[in-house]
Amino acid sequence: MGGFRRWAALGGAAVLTVGTLTACGSGSSPDPGASTASAAAGPAITLYSGRSKELVGPLIEQIKGTVAVNVAYDKKANQILEEGDRSPADVYFGQDAGELGALAKAGLLEPLPSDITDKIPAQYRSGDGTWAATSARSRVLVYNPAQVADADLPAGIDGLLDPKFKGKVGYAPTNASFKSFVTALRVLRGEDGAKAWLQGFLANEPKKFEGNGKILDAVNSGTVASGLINHYYWAQAVKEKGEAAVPSKLKFFDNDPGGLVNLAGAAVLKSSTNKPQAIEFVRQLLTNSSQEYFATKTGEYPVVAGVPFSVPGLPPLADLKPPKIDYAQLSDTQGTEKLLTEVGAL
Repeated sequence: MGGFRRWAALGGAAVLTVGTLTACGSGSSPDPGASTASAAAGPAITLYSGRSKELVGPLIEQIKGTVAVNVAYDKKANQILEEGDRSPADVYFGQDAGELGALAKAGLLEPLPSDITDKIPAQYRSGDGTWAATSARSRVLVYNPAQVADADLPAGIDGLLDPKFKGKVGYAPTNASFKSFVTALRVLRGEDGAKAWLQGFLANEPKKFEGNGKILDAVNSGTVASGLINHYYWAQAVKEKGEAAVPSKLKFFDNDPGGLVNLAGAAVLKSSTNKPQAIEFVRQLLTNSSQEYFATKTGEYPVVAGVPFSVPGLPPLADLKPPKIDYAQLSDTQGTEKLLTEVGAL
């Protein structure tokens, strides 16, 4: 994520306030010494963030002018599932629709008011109205044109099983987005179909990385020819350096599991004792200002209509052709962990 750090330093001055990054707790517990903003009204909410401080910390600091917040980073939905109705969290800000779906399935989420859900296209919110997307990202194949000719690009993930890609694809098996892709693969092709693809993929000797950013760096340097990542890592690099300085390109898969558009989103816990402020926090994530933050600072697609998104080399969200999937079906994260362990992908 070093690219994001430099990008935010160059382009995020209007978003960052003095001392925001040092004031915001980075551990697993809220930072009570820097949780509220003087302009905020009402009691502070407790926010569990599954999104990193580096990525969304400046945005949360901006929102603190409206809603007082105690924020705890590095939180996952599993912790809330374990805590149940004893969770101290008021809001969960997650990076993955599957995690949000798991909380909804467990009956832990409060329905959001219609003024929030109506701002989001129907396909980007839960059917029961308990969570709403805040930004979108597409799975893509990033590739180095010096090593993979455009004519050799696969039409979908099955093409990556071809011997010509042996040892030439990077992946990050412990990354939540890769796991969501596998969950979608299970939904779309069934358990046996997903297992067969994973076995074929692993037999082709892909290169294992710790995260999307490292895959992108490796492709840009020529260490590996291609890799499966989220589009916004590439967008961040282009924003920081300019398209001419980024040697890699992106391949968007149409109507294919490899083109999954996943969602970051937010939800209010049913057990919250501060629901009005919690709901207001979610509302603030969908203002034009917050949506512009995702578009310009993180490189993600905004989900509210009318917010511009323009990154050279990237199509608009409306032009993408992801596989049709019910996001509620991405909630079986445990089943995906089991499958990945079984095939030896982790």
